Amino acid sequence: MPVLARYLMRSILAYTAMVVLVLLALSGLYEIIAQQDDVGVGTFSMRHAFLVAGLRLPQYAFDLLPIAALIGALLALGNLARAMELVVVRAAGVSTARIAWWVAGAGLVLAAATAVVGEYLAPPMERYARQVRTFEKYQDYSMAGTQSAWAKDGDTIISVRQQSADNRYGGVYIFDFDAQRRLRSVAHANGASIEGHNRWRLEGFSESRLEDGRVVARHAPQAEFETNLSPEFLGLAIADPDALPLVGLYGYVQYLRQNRLEADRYETAFWARIARTAAVPVVVMLAVPFAFGPMRSTGSGVRTVIGIMIGVAFFLFARLLESGGAVFGIPPFVVAWAPTVLLAALTAAAIARVR
Repeated sequence: MPVLARYLMRSILAYTAMVVLVLLALSGLYEIIAQQDDVGVGTFSMRHAFLVAGLRLPQYAFDLLPIAALIGALLALGNLARAMELVVVRAAGVSTARIAWWVAGAGLVLAAATAVVGEYLAPPMERYARQVRTFEKYQDYSMAGTQSAWAKDGDTIISVRQQSADNRYGGVYIFDFDAQRRLRSVAHANGASIEGHNRWRLEGFSESRLEDGRVVARHAPQAEFETNLSPEFLGLAIADPDALPLVGLYGYVQYLRQNRLEADRYETAFWARIARTAAVPVVVMLAVPFAFGPMRSTGSGVRTVIGIMIGVAFFLFARLLESGGAVFGIPPFVVAWAPTVLLAALTAAAIARVR
């Protein structure tokens, strides 16, 4: 690898690391402030608030790395351009395309770091953060299970197979036991929503109750069920895309398909995580036309603002497309990859215009 390539890569990686540290410090402060409302609930204390904030930092790092990479590349290349070092490199016969490939090398290193954080650090620590936060607030509940939620509330055990929204659930089973742990009834609902005061409204309800040695069946279009389980607590046991590694997401998508359940949300998350990682080298290369163009003589503050604006626009566009894809039935693969492909096309066009 040429000396100039290593020099460019070191500059970009150093500035990106500095930007990541600053963004993580701000994110950690925001997370601690967000946890203040829960301090004093149950046994949740300030120590737990700091622990939860620390555990969530890898997830913030994964989300912010594309933006941090762009800002770091803008700062690094901008400073080299202001010091006329890039001009000297161009005068030595190095083409813009070659410089872009060197910059992409730094992007590949950052993409590898993003993949490691998103696959091995963020998911388990995010799950543990949710467990700490929830179990310290609600100590009287227990649960088990992997692919579905199992929650115990007194003599009642509830199983939920699917979560389609914050308080919408599908495939709900309710097992009621007596004081001697003998089964009294089994109920099933095709769908459920949790209203105020943790009151459940069950849809497509059917129940089999054991009475005097016989089974009494009951069916109803709707039924109500009262429990102490809140949507927040129940959501702990339901698979969250951010709390699953890539292999886990793929397995969960297969599980949902085999059971004829809605899998678009998790399939979109699966492809979006791959596309977000692949976008890191692209956003780093996007800094090249800015370094040779209108930002050659601008200060670091302007470059930082431009980087944040581009990163936020990319993030909002991706989120908007994900939401619209679910509404208009756009395939998850297209929803996940469209922002990255569009960004790559714009980057290639911008670099080709540099003279």
